Amino acid sequence: MNPIRRLVALSVVLACGGLMSTVAHAQEQSLRLAVTDIVGLENLQREYAPFQKVLSEKAGVKVELFPVPNRTAAVEALNAKKVDLVLTGPAEYVVFKKRTNAKLVVGFSRPEYYGSVVTLVGSGIDSVEDLKGKKVALGDVGSTSRHLSPIQVLADLGLNTQTDLQILHINRNVAVEAMKRGDVAAVGINRTDLAGLSKKFPDLSFKVIARGRDLPNDVLLAGPHISDDTVARMKKVFSDNSDALIAAMLMGPDENQKFQGMRFIPNISDKDYNYVRKMYATIGQPQFASFVGN
Repeated sequence: MNPIRRLVALSVVLACGGLMSTVAHAQEQSLRLAVTDIVGLENLQREYAPFQKVLSEKAGVKVELFPVPNRTAAVEALNAKKVDLVLTGPAEYVVFKKRTNAKLVVGFSRPEYYGSVVTLVGSGIDSVEDLKGKKVALGDVGSTSRHLSPIQVLADLGLNTQTDLQILHINRNVAVEAMKRGDVAAVGINRTDLAGLSKKFPDLSFKVIARGRDLPNDVLLAGPHISDDTVARMKKVFSDNSDALIAAMLMGPDENQKFQGMRFIPNISDKDYNYVRKMYATIGQPQFASFVGN
């Protein structure tokens, strides 16, 4: 090739490479964040605006809140590069990993995060064996702590959840009223539910007959299109600014109160969620390819 042409070609390659690098860098100066368990921009801003502000300041990146109507929409948005970061629960993570190959950024711990099965004192139900042939009320289909965890602990303790009992999905308070009438024998709840139920139903005495193991953390995911350098930088932001970011999270008045006592977990791995995969297999969905109840 003519030396002049070779020089021109090299200049074009370098220019294009530099432009692509600049574009990629510019794209990661703004990160769009979705949260799968909050619907609507107004609700998202009410819960996460303080966290968004502090994270933007500490990371030196403009973090934008991106509302999604459901978990499936969040997966599609991540695959389409319309969203860059997703905060989601452990049951949702295994589906995200299957369908997006998302990258783990940091875990959001939830102290005493587990599911339980409760009955009423005096009901005659004293162990999970006593539930055979009876009805058990669980929460929303797909809920990690109110559906998947309670049903898994029953399976871990020897019940065949497909044949030994009848599973119903009922609103928590309605389920307690049904249990009071004797229409259901037990209710699946999470740890924070119990205090609320005791307050709402002061005339009832609840008894925990099965407690699930502690559940994996909620997790912040990055799309596969986000560079490893950016993921590493975000991990450091959470490690270096933990107190400020936690305080901002807890300013969310409603949903975020579940994170009271939380800390960020930077060293999480995919295998931490294998127990959740076991739950999916227990309910007959071992492919982890779609959200149950969505």
